[in-house]
Amino acid sequence: MIQQIKKAAVLGSGVMGSGIAAHLANIGIPTLLLDIVPRELSEAEKAKGLSLEDKQVRNRMSETAIQKLLKQKPAPLTSKKNLALIEAGNFEDDLQRLEEVDWIIEVVVENLAIKQQIFEKVDNYRKLGSIVTSNTSGISVEAMAEGRSEDFQKHFLGTHFFNPPRYLKLLEVIPTKHTDKEVLSFMKTFGEDVLGKGVVEAKDTPNFIANRIGTYGLLITVREMVSRGYSVGEVDSVTGPLIGRAKSATFRTLDVVGLDTFAHVAKNVYDQVDGEEKDVFKVPAFLQEMIEKGWLGSKSGQGFYLKKGKEILELNPTTLEYGPRKKLQAPSIEMAKQAKGLNNKMKTLVFAKDRAGELLWNILSPVFIYAADLLGEIADTIVAIDRAMKWGFGWQQGPFEAWDAIGVEKSVQKMEEQGLVVPAWVKEMLAKGFTSFYQEDELGNISFYHNGEYRLIEENPKVINLAKIKKQKGVIKKNSGASLIDIGDGVALLEFHSKSNAIGLDILQMVNFAIDEVEKNYKGLVIGNQGKNFCVGANLAMILMEAQDDVFELDLVVRHFQQASLKIKYSRKPVVAAPFGMTLGGGAEICLPTAHIQASSETYMGLVEAGVGLIPGGGGNKELYLKHLNNLPNGVEFDLQKVANAVFETIAMAKVSTSGEEARDHNFLTKADGISINGDHLIYDAKQVVLALHEQGYTPPIRKKVPVVGEPGYATLLLGAQNMFYSGYISEHDMKIAKKLAYVIAGGKVPYGTEVDEQYLLDLEREAFLSLVVEPKSQQRMQHMLLKGKPLRN
Repeated sequence: MIQQIKKAAVLGSGVMGSGIAAHLANIGIPTLLLDIVPRELSEAEKAKGLSLEDKQVRNRMSETAIQKLLKQKPAPLTSKKNLALIEAGNFEDDLQRLEEVDWIIEVVVENLAIKQQIFEKVDNYRKLGSIVTSNTSGISVEAMAEGRSEDFQKHFLGTHFFNPPRYLKLLEVIPTKHTDKEVLSFMKTFGEDVLGKGVVEAKDTPNFIANRIGTYGLLITVREMVSRGYSVGEVDSVTGPLIGRAKSATFRTLDVVGLDTFAHVAKNVYDQVDGEEKDVFKVPAFLQEMIEKGWLGSKSGQGFYLKKGKEILELNPTTLEYGPRKKLQAPSIEMAKQAKGLNNKMKTLVFAKDRAGELLWNILSPVFIYAADLLGEIADTIVAIDRAMKWGFGWQQGPFEAWDAIGVEKSVQKMEEQGLVVPAWVKEMLAKGFTSFYQEDELGNISFYHNGEYRLIEENPKVINLAKIKKQKGVIKKNSGASLIDIGDGVALLEFHSKSNAIGLDILQMVNFAIDEVEKNYKGLVIGNQGKNFCVGANLAMILMEAQDDVFELDLVVRHFQQASLKIKYSRKPVVAAPFGMTLGGGAEICLPTAHIQASSETYMGLVEAGVGLIPGGGGNKELYLKHLNNLPNGVEFDLQKVANAVFETIAMAKVSTSGEEARDHNFLTKADGISINGDHLIYDAKQVVLALHEQGYTPPIRKKVPVVGEPGYATLLLGAQNMFYSGYISEHDMKIAKKLAYVIAGGKVPYGTEVDEQYLLDLEREAFLSLVVEPKSQQRMQHMLLKGKPLRN
């Protein structure tokens, strides 16, 4: 059996196939992307004098798909250079090359006969032991493998990715009765550890788990909207973040998915089920009419929503005309917004006797019942169903978790009063005195209800749960902004938990305490957390208040930040940062001086202070400059000016990486820093790095003087900015910021090549920061960012 996947082939280069190829390239797996051979020349090919026998014509489908990857949004590639790992080919010339690969993924049209034809050819060319999977979203996996060789059948299963493959976490793995248990086990581990997915084992039923329940929920919502006279906008205003669902809620989600795709997925279940369930999966007539008109959603420019200028209009499903977007108004909505935590918001809404409460009860209760009815048919446990919905549809709570949130006893009573049929096993559970699907003990261990008893959820040691560790061990020390936690094996973790994890004095004080404590009692420190983002920067509201009130106080805060940065850098024990999501401004400045950065693949890192009229003040300019110097290849005569130019451009343009890989391209990460593909493993991976550095006998870096470009370099840096100013690309205030930044990066008025002390550079940085923070136009920018959440150009 293949124990490692070194090379893969993707059959089918549509949006999904090319997206899967991109995801494989992102993790470093060379991939062959094959598709059909065109039967006629395009106009461009005719103009070039090409024939149907030319390779570039024969590979046109896959080659075009590969090039499209560079333009797609959101970007399927974590770095444009990953494109080099994808090779184009076709089904007629390149099938024999399948013997080179360890994993073959079929992503052709959803038609059983076509898939079977493809697999017959694959069976002839694949090497023994190679894994073959289908990315079908609902065709029987068992049926696809019929008639294939024994080795093929042993190594065949379904691997259903969700679109876009880079960003959506769910991977449904569907074995057949012939799939070798070792192959299944390998693919589940590979899916989690290498592909970075949340893997759920599903049964070979129509649409598997997530699409079966998700499509049902969407169709129930459409039915409720039409029968009760809600508008598209009203439904979306309460079926998004308010109930722990994606921002795109219901109809915006359908627009993004594509109405034709949605109808196809619904028909797949419709054709295979009976009775009441069949009725639900029948696509409403108005939706069918929209598809016929070509109103398919985002890809066609209109669907349930239509953008006209700056206004977004909503569709009236009765008249098929567009009008102003509405929001649902109800007392329970306002009460829910005030309630703390999702569980309390759900209880407030679902039992409310107003239009919002009635809508949510009528769309959630059938989904709860449907999910419970399907237990055993689509998956073995409620945990698998809940995870599939969270990872595939972006729900904060799966159906059983949400049912727990509103109270199982109370809701079942209401369901039965309304004549709804509650599955027997749920009533049996309540009769036995089990009042919830999940229970948590005082140590944070979670059990789930299964066949008359609670069973402990098996935990993956690579998934470190900070909330649970705090329950079990408590914290070493905490204040309002951060906590220091013992995460075991002699490693401590500094967790930020201020609003948006923004850095204030409280966090800086904890940084100092943490380093002192770790130097005395621990092997090393991880700086990480499990919030929405690692850190959005320094506390901007505090900076603006101090700037308007007491600059002397602000000077002290900036000094504290700079000293904390040095303390991290020169700690006698290794400090490893574990950034993920937005890691901006001060968040990046905390990471840059660490011994090692273990970033999540989805890390959006940048020094963005220029956007609020400032420059980095916590050591970020100096550290990024040093990262650039340290990233230069050994023995290469380096051009200091080129380094200064690159750092100046990155900070002045407030460049933010679109991935961990791009953060490395921008030199926020060095070649030695790591990237975790699975975000759930990030803290574990960072902890392993601390332990490895400790084992290697870690010693802190030696303080060295820093070579700078000085006065002549300052003039060079300003040239580009002045050209942009004279061309009207940047404002007068942008120019003022650029001058300050150039002076700091150049190292002031010293000769080219002068070696200066780190503290000297920090002093320059602090002076420039403080001189900008008192500027009225910088303060306007800060205020605008705080109020509107976007930069002001003034």
